[in-house]
Amino acid sequence: MRRSFAFKFTLLTLAWLLLAIACEQVPAGAFWPVVFGALTTPGALLLTALLALYWLRRNWRVAVLPIVALGLTWPHVQRGLALHVPLNAEARTKNEEFKSGKETLHSAFFLPRANEVSLLSANVRIFNVYAQLRDPDYASSRGFIHWLATSPADVLCLQEFYNEPRRSRESGGIFQSEDQLGKGSGRHAFVSTSLTNSAGAEFGLAIFSRFRIVRQGVIPFGKLSQNHAMWADLARPAAPGRARPDTIRVFNLHLQSMAMAESDIATATESRAGLRQKAPNLLRRFRNGAVARGVQVDTLVARVARSPYPVLLAGDTNDLPYSYTYDQLADHLQNAWATAGLGLGATYNGKLPGLRIDQQFASKQWQVLACKVHREIKWSDHFPVEALYRLQ
Repeated sequence: MRRSFAFKFTLLTLAWLLLAIACEQVPAGAFWPVVFGALTTPGALLLTALLALYWLRRNWRVAVLPIVALGLTWPHVQRGLALHVPLNAEARTKNEEFKSGKETLHSAFFLPRANEVSLLSANVRIFNVYAQLRDPDYASSRGFIHWLATSPADVLCLQEFYNEPRRSRESGGIFQSEDQLGKGSGRHAFVSTSLTNSAGAEFGLAIFSRFRIVRQGVIPFGKLSQNHAMWADLARPAAPGRARPDTIRVFNLHLQSMAMAESDIATATESRAGLRQKAPNLLRRFRNGAVARGVQVDTLVARVARSPYPVLLAGDTNDLPYSYTYDQLADHLQNAWATAGLGLGATYNGKLPGLRIDQQFASKQWQVLACKVHREIKWSDHFPVEALYRLQ
């Protein structure tokens, strides 16, 4: 009887796993409750692994079922918990060099190389310019901009970018960030502005590149949304033995946020009264955000598919690895953290731990050599992500 129940429970768990993965492939606009089903994927994977261990002790023939299921869904395991082991000695050495340099502001691991590209992406939270984010003497703003300006990364992809074209009396020119991260750091600049305030300050996305920008464009996500994506074609120096430079296309994106305040989430989970008060609004925001991101990622993927050049894509997806957003990108591109990272790779610097909502992806022409989350950089509610790629 006990074994019969355990066997039925195993079959139910495997069915749950398949259903959860299927939910990841359905856009929220078609049936938005599938979002919750997709979010249960880590639980289904964990339970499948535990059942595999259980049956290995009880009956190895039955253990084949959860083991095969884990093998077939291994890419989904890697999405949330990267267990990457470098496949060759060179990549292994690079990862060790990288880890050993994590106490420094910028690891020499990411110094430019002739046949490699390093990309650093970050949601910079408007460099903390607002009064509620600001600290004395703009210390975090100065520190963040300086850290980015002195980074050896070839390409910077920044979201929630903020720039003051004119020198401000109050800040003393601290927020003339386009100049500092562009010409001031030896990079070409492309800033896509989604909003300009009454004082002329610009909000939006930005790409800064040590390689020449030969073409550029913006991908709007509709008139009612300030969220959008941008792209730039970069001319890398010609590789040894080649007469022409290599051109690559870099996408920078910021997808729709759910705009759910952590304080509202805390209130909803502390008491029944708080749940009744906050749940309807939180649920509505959750649904609207998921629906919007589904449409946005479909627009983005269509543009990526038309790229004539190798693609690097980075940005704030505002979605977890177990979502329609991530699934669509992963169907066409390889995720840098899942390919070369180790562990959860959480990028959200807030009260909700373990969330990886900032991503880097690369087309199949690239080899992902390493990926790191800069958890030592705490000037934003997002940790910067940096990865190293080699064009094959």
